[in-house]
Amino acid sequence: MNLPNCPTCHSEYTYEDGTMLVCPECGHEWMLNQETENEEDSKVIKDANGNVLSDGDTITVIKDLKVKGSSSVLKQGTRVKNIRLVEGDHNIDCKIDGFGPMKLKSEFVKKL
Repeated sequence: MNLPNCPTCHSEYTYEDGTMLVCPECGHEWMLNQETENEEDSKVIKDANGNVLSDGDTITVIKDLKVKGSSSVLKQGTRVKNIRLVEGDHNIDCKIDGFGPMKLKSEFVKKL
């Protein structure tokens, strides 16, 4: 039987475990006839530690980030309140005190 790829990480190495399908790479489990992916699941954005982010969360920058077009540096430990998740390469839209509006990548932040 040709099993579907994992809906989470798209791995092709899925296997059956009773009535469930399991992905050995990410550990995701799902039912074979269950709808594999809806629009909300495809927009899941996670921080550097794997925590799911949502609109309105407070985050912390985990490393110094150079700001394009400026000689400023966004320091590690900078706290950002009330984030907004957007589509694209930089998936966090926020306003940082002392810097103004900014777009960040989720891989450089952690949720508080």
